[in-house]
Amino acid sequence: MASTQDIRQEFVQLWGTMGSFWGVSPTTARVYGWLLSQSEPQTAEQCVEGLGLSRGAVSMACRELRDWGLAQVERVEGSRQQAYRPETDLEKAIRNIVAMRKRREWDPILEHLREWLPQLERDRSPDAQVFRERLQQIEGLIGLADSMAESFLKGGLVQKLGLKLLVAKASAARGPRKKR
Repeated sequence: MASTQDIRQEFVQLWGTMGSFWGVSPTTARVYGWLLSQSEPQTAEQCVEGLGLSRGAVSMACRELRDWGLAQVERVEGSRQQAYRPETDLEKAIRNIVAMRKRREWDPILEHLREWLPQLERDRSPDAQVFRERLQQIEGLIGLADSMAESFLKGGLVQKLGLKLLVAKASAARGPRKKR
């Protein structure tokens, strides 16, 4: 049977692998996984010890987690040290990730596409027409994803039902977990 420490290490490694799907570095995702696996906020030194990372890597990761809204800084009582508390509200964490990805990726792409498409309208060459049609398809797809993200962030159906309820329903639909 695996110990809590073994499971923690596996979880942190898995979380690090998943980080690239959110748009964060594996190190940042590993630090977030480490923080999630702890019952109390962790100082940078505790993260360094627990993860075997450099102080600089942990510092950069914690800064990125704060920027993403995935960790809050707290003062250690009676000390000048800071401790990091992970965002554990799944709904809030996902909203923060979606908002950051939207700002970093979809907004700039749509801005450029909306600038380029009218310019391509003036060029009547077959090459420009094919290129414009392809950019319009990209704009349509990214625009749809962007509007879904906006709806999610502004509280469309998910806010009314609550992400926690949807996750609970999905878990219930899978049925009881079998013991191994």
